[in-house]
Formats: sequence, C-alpha cells, structure tokens
Amino acid sequence: MDTNINGCRPTILVTNDDGIDAPGLRALVRVLVSADRYIVQVCAPDSEKSAVSHSITWLHPLSVKQVQIQGATAFAVSGTPADCASIGVSKAIFPSIADLVISGINMGSNCGYHIVFSGTVGGAREAFFNGVPSISVSYDWVAGKSNINDFTLSAEAILPIIDAVLVEIKNQTYPQRCFLNIDLPTSVANHKGYKLTKQGKSIFKMGWREVSSDFQGGKMLSTMTMETYLEGPAEYDSPTVSADYRLFRREVRGTELDKEDDTDHRSLREGFITVTPLGAISQAEIDSQAYFRDWLPRVAQCFSSSAFRCP
Repeated sequence: MDTNINGCRPTILVTNDDGIDAPGLRALVRVLVSADRYIVQVCAPDSEKSAVSHSITWLHPLSVKQVQIQGATAFAVSGTPADCASIGVSKAIFPSIADLVISGINMGSNCGYHIVFSGTVGGAREAFFNGVPSISVSYDWVAGKSNINDFTLSAEAILPIIDAVLVEIKNQTYPQRCFLNIDLPTSVANHKGYKLTKQGKSIFKMGWREVSSDFQGGKMLSTMTMETYLEGPAEYDSPTVSADYRLFRREVRGTELDKEDDTDHRSLREGFITVTPLGAISQAEIDSQAYFRDWLPRVAQCFSSSAFRCP
C-alpha cells in the first residue's frame, strides 16, 4: 500500500498519557520505525498523566527537552497529552506538521464513559481540534495475563489501519469531522479482527476511602485498577498535608457494563479490535432533547408570570 504523501514519506506524531518512557509508546515507536516507511516524531509527557482528560497548561510555560529514541525525533514535555499534541503540531518544535497523530498505546482500555477521563483520547482529540487526523490507541491490559510484548503485537495489529488512513489522507478523502479510538483486546495475539463500534456507557463505579497516609491503599493505575502490594514508597506525586486535613483515596467499587450490541466495551470483551469514530461534540440523546424542548418554554412562562414559581 503506497502511503507516500506528496511523494514523501508520511510523518506520524506519537504522544500518550502514560509518559514518554511508557512501554506502550516505546513499542509503537519501534514498530513504526521498523516499518521503514514513516517519519516518526514523538512529543509526550515527561511523566505519567493518566486520566487528565483534555486538561491543558495555561498558567505557566511548558518545559521541553529533546530525548533519544532510536529512529525518531523525540521531545519530553512537562504538560498534558493535549499540551503535547498541541505543541507537537504547532511547528514550535518540529519543522513540519505531522500527517497523522497517534496517541498511545495506553496501558488499559478506553471505552464507554471512560473516554471522557482519558488523557490518551484527549491527545488525539487535541490534534483533531487542530485539523490533524488522529487516532487514540489503547490495549486492554490485565495484570497476570498481559505482558510487555502485547504492546508490540498491538502496534503490529493496527499497522493496516494506520496505512489505510494515510492513503485516505493522501487522496484527500479522509473524513475531517471525526477521529478514531481503537481498543485492542487482552488476548491480542488471538484477536477476532476489526469491528466498527460505537461509544457505549460502560463505566467503573468509583468511591472514596479515607486513609491515614499518602501511601495507604495502594496506587491507582492507569488501567483503573489498584496496585495494592507496593514495596516501599510509591513513585508518584502525593500531597503533603497538615494534621488539619483528612486524606481520601479514590477506589473502584464496581463496574456497569454495556447491554447493547456493537458498543466498544462489549465488543472488546468479545475479542475484537474495536474501531470507534468519535467527535468533539457531546450531544444528549434524542429523548432528552425532546423532553427539554417541551420543558424549557414552560420554565420561561413560569418566570415571566408574577408568581415567579413553577407549580
């Protein structure tokens, strides 16, 4: 498949939310470099930024440091995934704008309502905001079943999609009103193929637990699971608080799963590589629109009356 754009190799910018040293990003970059048909740029957070959604740095400058990643031009950035995608396609640090931005490969799936929390998806969405085609990629990591090589298998499994997208970009036929969110199943070596899905409503139900120290209760991983057996202090930012404050740690208390067919999480659990087109606009479902279409005029009528009170 000829992916050359304007007679040149296409440029792919890679970012993520697990940090520039994360095994998912490194595996993706190795596979892209080994394919020997892309110019590979990397612009990723200098530390883990999981679950930061689409947050951006506003009040202070970003620090940017060039790092060595074989076969790629790479920079570590002090900001969020959205910051990295934004500065990466701005020509501030790279001489040209990438043809395609890939955010990932994330350690842990990003399906259903968790797409809202995802820094991985936030990086792809920011590229989309800037008019650059983008893909967010996540692997459904499960402790005890998954291993680091699964990231390499995941990167290899999505190469046909990457090449196909680049061909559409070259032909100027790629849709400009969406970006793609891809999730790969835990048993990626035995996946059932690609499946077009829609964003579902699956979500982990969260709660809060009071703890007596910064380290009690383990660390919440980017997979939305808890690492409870830590040897020594955890390597993550933790607040220093006085005795006047109480400490609470977030914890997973249950899961609400999709019941509809063709949703991302359900299809992922069935072993498919899910491909979900996403947009930037979050619209309510049709029945909600219909309800408020009738409701809002009644509110206006109530408050225009002398009673200023609805029955």
